[in-house]
Amino acid sequence: MNDPGIGPVIVDEHELQTRIRELGKEITADYADGPPLLVGILKGAFMFMADLARAIDLPVEFDFMAVSSYGSATRTSGVVRIVKDLDLDLTDRHVLLVEDIVDSGLTLAYLRKNLKARHPASLEVCALLVKEGLQKTDPDLKYVGFRIPPDFVIGYGLDVDERYRNLPYVARYAGPPPG
Repeated sequence: MNDPGIGPVIVDEHELQTRIRELGKEITADYADGPPLLVGILKGAFMFMADLARAIDLPVEFDFMAVSSYGSATRTSGVVRIVKDLDLDLTDRHVLLVEDIVDSGLTLAYLRKNLKARHPASLEVCALLVKEGLQKTDPDLKYVGFRIPPDFVIGYGLDVDERYRNLPYVARYAGPPPG
């Protein structure tokens, strides 16, 4: 795609799919005694969660949450609000929170606290991308796809004003500030 907003590729399509298959194998082994409920964080994690679910050789179930901490900006506001809550009860379920990207870790910390209050049997996180050096505390992630520089990235579910989600790779955003 010839678009001036698309900067250098950070993680190409082949690397993404290879790592997702590896994560799927790890999750399959770790949850062999009790398949997890995959909780995807919309909209960014939908592509990752779909590919990850196909890479897990267990009868997983899905549910989704939508949270907002960005609005149309490229930096988190630090204020998290739930836009769409889960449909399923988490009580005594093994829950695997599927995140597209961890920036500051504030949204993730909020989500963990919120989901733990629902009494799951276990709660772990699988993040496709973790931006290096931005977390104020260790986010304690069980599964990580890639650690990347702290650039604003697009593609594979990640967007700017709802654009670029359909790119099959992750690239640095090189366009003008959204707005």
